[in-house]
Amino acid sequence: MTIRTTSTGAPRPLVRSRLRWRIVDIVVAAVLGVAAGLVFLAWNFGYQVPGALLEAVLPGLQGLVNGVWLFAGVLGGIIIRKPGAALFTEVVAAVVSALVGNQWGGFLTIEAGVVQGLGAELVLAVVLYSRWNAIIAILAGAAAGLFGAINDLVIYYPGSGLTFALAYLLTSVVSGAVIAGLLSWLLARGLARTGALDRFASGRDVAQRV
Repeated sequence: MTIRTTSTGAPRPLVRSRLRWRIVDIVVAAVLGVAAGLVFLAWNFGYQVPGALLEAVLPGLQGLVNGVWLFAGVLGGIIIRKPGAALFTEVVAAVVSALVGNQWGGFLTIEAGVVQGLGAELVLAVVLYSRWNAIIAILAGAAAGLFGAINDLVIYYPGSGLTFALAYLLTSVVSGAVIAGLLSWLLARGLARTGALDRFASGRDVAQRV
């Protein structure tokens, strides 16, 4: 029997196994999503003061506060390392935020989670779920910020001027890259060093370098 291989020579069954979800993946992704959702709940109100101050300096700068709502997808994606993990974790966090209640309502909160999660997921899919360094995490966070900002401009700021739109897009991307991207990557490495992620490739990779 001939075993089909990838372009790198690795057997395809091994690739499928690496990308297949396990029960532990689902459980941990859900736990991460719920934990992130609790952070979202606090930030739903905590963002108002810094957001208002930034907006007073220049309308659109409030995009700098958006990164906190984006980290769930990036963190889940780089820890679980499976297709759909970023989207799943971000949506679970959004559902938690929606169920408890916030000023935007359930549908728009979950819709935003889907859009933001798709942004992070797209970057991980482009690299075929095979690269997990800080640059990829930063790009995933930036993409989540870009997708989320476009969604906000369409829903919450229709008809906004070009200056506002550009400022909001740029600051949301920067916030996503730094908070959701870089900080999530550092958090994942910190968790791995504790041994909490030993059942995941993300944990074993860090352990091997220590």
